[in-house]
Amino acid sequence: MSRGAAHRNRPWTRAVAAGALAVAALTLTPSADGTPGRTESAVESTSPVTEVTETEVSVRIPLPASAGTHPARCDWLSYLRYRSSDGPSKSADADRILVAQPGILEGAGAFDSVARNTVKAAAEKGRHIEFWALDRRSNCLEDNAGIATGNATRAVDYYYGGKQVDGRKFDGFLTSDQTGWLAEVGLEQTVRDQYDLLSAELPGQKLRKEKVLCGGHSLGGVLTGVFATWDFDSNPATKADAGFNQCAGYFALDTTISTSLDDLNGTSSGPGGSLLPGLIPDTGIGYAAVQAGLRTGVLPRFLALPAVLNPETMNLLALAGLAAGNAPDAESALLDSVPSNANIETTGRMLFSKNSEVFLKGSPTIRDFRLTNEAVLGAFMDDHSAPLAFIQTSVGFFDSASGSGGAGIVDKNFPVSNSDPAQPALFGTELKAIPDEPGGPLYTWRNYDRVGAADDPVYRSASGAPFTAAAKEVTDIGELARSLSEQPLDFTEDYFPTRLVTDIQLIDDPQLAGKLVHKAGLTANPKVTFVAGDGILADHIPQDENPVVLPGYQHLDVLTAAPVQNDGSRERIAAGLAEFAR
Repeated sequence: MSRGAAHRNRPWTRAVAAGALAVAALTLTPSADGTPGRTESAVESTSPVTEVTETEVSVRIPLPASAGTHPARCDWLSYLRYRSSDGPSKSADADRILVAQPGILEGAGAFDSVARNTVKAAAEKGRHIEFWALDRRSNCLEDNAGIATGNATRAVDYYYGGKQVDGRKFDGFLTSDQTGWLAEVGLEQTVRDQYDLLSAELPGQKLRKEKVLCGGHSLGGVLTGVFATWDFDSNPATKADAGFNQCAGYFALDTTISTSLDDLNGTSSGPGGSLLPGLIPDTGIGYAAVQAGLRTGVLPRFLALPAVLNPETMNLLALAGLAAGNAPDAESALLDSVPSNANIETTGRMLFSKNSEVFLKGSPTIRDFRLTNEAVLGAFMDDHSAPLAFIQTSVGFFDSASGSGGAGIVDKNFPVSNSDPAQPALFGTELKAIPDEPGGPLYTWRNYDRVGAADDPVYRSASGAPFTAAAKEVTDIGELARSLSEQPLDFTEDYFPTRLVTDIQLIDDPQLAGKLVHKAGLTANPKVTFVAGDGILADHIPQDENPVVLPGYQHLDVLTAAPVQNDGSRERIAAGLAEFAR
């Protein structure tokens, strides 16, 4: 195994459905001491969007000594590079390079669909652009060896059965006390990583200023805003190093280019007025005290809740994607094969309870229903089932062989009732539905492009309103499954550094504010903003951004939407980004 692969702690060969290698080639670039300082490995994909070449690039950019003891693999930065297959092989020769920062709990793999769609859309207009999906440094802590087998049974055996993969045994999900160095990975380290990576990959500030478009999804928009205003040489009088001078323009995907979480938190009051209530700690204390809390371990070093959102459940999403990608219509065995621990059982109850009575009683559970692998993934992430807006996609709807017109599929009134006004920032805007016959028929999944078809039974809420319609469905569940499980860099992020968000909350503290000196950088370059019409900004669309509003899209749909929509049109973000790059 190469140095570049070893630092990721996963095999660099990934089996896909046909048994081919997912990573087919490896390029090593030696550093001054003769050891590899950069690796680039070609990634084969089963994506239907062809004519796009994908590689995984890793560059050795060590953490500063002040970060303390950390795994050697965390001295590497990685990204997924997408380019037109018939375009130039050197990034510097591309017409434009879009560089994307991921959102909270999100990895580079989440950009796979929008990256491919955008590169292809540009190529069809005669432009050869690249799309770089960045992976945060903390993702070096993940162990995806099980997912990388391409086999759900082997993956479960690896994570829960003590079985080895390529001679490696899973050491368990990390706890906060095992990740002390993450206390030093905050806003400064994150934007510095982007600056150092761009400088290493595209030497020459003039080149970066002419060709790089900086942007991101969700929190990635805030990180881009901070990057734009940051002073990287500690001399405000010099501006060649300023973040805005590394970019020719900005792009925002269901976010805004800003230096504040206000747009993502929303304007609603009450329990739904925050994007991640309870997950992002509002400490109410000053910068120095927060840093002391993170360094001593009084505050958790990465974001995790006891259930629903933590490293194990993020990994469970990848397992669900793997099973759905390999055998979409087979009856799921995944939930019977993973252990019945408190985290998984509570998560199942949160995601799959018809009402508060079922949640409190703990019966029936999701294990009591017959669901296909795709239906399990849909239950976890579809906007008509998932209770948290920031993990929702519009991938279709449940289906059942028990009858037509709604038999066996009913209103899901937990954690909020369908009859109550939902707060978009937290629960989402769509009516929620759930299978209602435990032990009964096999519940299947109707993909986005089959909603509204002639054989669609049109399932209805108790109010009489249809749960969904063709115009509300935009993402192919098969492509979502593929992105979750096939990418060498994760769709999800298991160990998101707490300090990254506490730094943004305390951004006015002098120790941080002194770095954000180029305030005009936010408006120094052209900008394009895409807003999911049913997403987390739905109740406060930033009109001053002159956004492109996408009806029917949820927060993740801006990354995962299918290249051809139900009305026959091309996906609008890809077309818009390709045009913006022009």
